[in-house]
Amino acid sequence: MSTTAQIIEQNETYGAHNYHPLPVVIEKAQGVWVYDVEGKKYMDCLAAYSAVNQGHCHPRLQKVLIEQAARCTLTSRAFHNDQLGDFCAELAAFCGKEAVLPMNTGAEAVETAIKLVRRWGYDVKGIAADQAEIIVCEGNFHGRTTTIVGFSSEKEYQRGFGPFTPGFKLVPYGDYEAFAAAVNQNTCAFLVEPIQGEAGVVVPEAGYLRRVADLCKERKVLLAADEIQSGFGRTGRTFACDHEGVVPDVLIVGKAAAGGFYPVSAVLADRRLMDLFGPGDHGSTFGGNPLGAALAREALRILTDEKLVERSADLGEHLMGKLRAIDSPHIDHVRGVGLWIGIVLKPSAGGARRFCEALMDEGLLCKETHENVIRIAPPLVITPEEVDWALDRLERVLKMD
Repeated sequence: MSTTAQIIEQNETYGAHNYHPLPVVIEKAQGVWVYDVEGKKYMDCLAAYSAVNQGHCHPRLQKVLIEQAARCTLTSRAFHNDQLGDFCAELAAFCGKEAVLPMNTGAEAVETAIKLVRRWGYDVKGIAADQAEIIVCEGNFHGRTTTIVGFSSEKEYQRGFGPFTPGFKLVPYGDYEAFAAAVNQNTCAFLVEPIQGEAGVVVPEAGYLRRVADLCKERKVLLAADEIQSGFGRTGRTFACDHEGVVPDVLIVGKAAAGGFYPVSAVLADRRLMDLFGPGDHGSTFGGNPLGAALAREALRILTDEKLVERSADLGEHLMGKLRAIDSPHIDHVRGVGLWIGIVLKPSAGGARRFCEALMDEGLLCKETHENVIRIAPPLVITPEEVDWALDRLERVLKMD
């Protein structure tokens, strides 16, 4: 069997160098725990960027995977399959929308939403041809396609990839006045993360989302909420928009939609919007495939049956309070909601990477983001005892020199 060092060397030799992972090679996983090729046990506090909210290798999902894989995995959308109708009905009910357009990855879902809101802008709002604008926020992360990185405020995401798609307007995140000033007769939508994940779990001031939602309705602008990371219980509510009672016109979901067993994403809206798409206007060979649909149906049931949303709220409050009580010279502040937390370090701390490496040595896997933020996002199946186990190690490492 290959060692950690051998596998990493092989990856470095033959793989593209577009990631900088921690030097750990995971071989198996269960619940909140993962194991490397030498058998060392770690707690996963990233949850595959919230894709495994239901925990690694959930036995119910494993059972569905095996059973459905033995029956039918792919039909394409040239034909119906026996899982898709139930999947769309159940996801629509779960999310409070009338219609579902299934895709695979989060970026595909965002691209789908961009098409949808532009089509609405032209066909319903009456914006002149090719003049539609979508307002987006600084610090956003909606995916890696050339269209999406074109409206990123991170220059490294853009370097060498232009020219980019026009029609996007950047405003500061959480700044209602800047958003209001950016709206004009050509604005078709506001595409926003209710909480910014890749930016370091950035939570806007209370009332921000409610105010922009009200202005969108007043000015005939669609609100498109990217809940790919924040959805399905991560923030202690089913969706982050729920914290302010906001119902977006377009809801974008992914990641935990199938519990990490299969890439499943979707765009949800009411019929007045979704019916703007006709046959041939958009599609995906794998989107809505029976294997992914069956897994997503079970993943939704697990969230409800195991009360994972409530667990996220309760344990997140406990974890946040304990982290804020740590007396460390390196911590600037702790922010987040539910089991989605960013530990923001002072510039003098020497960056978050060294702390993540030290936590790995302690058996805790976290991820640095934007140089000085340690992101904490364990699977929602974590227990109170496991949270306290993690806190002991976090406190020890955050107090190191």
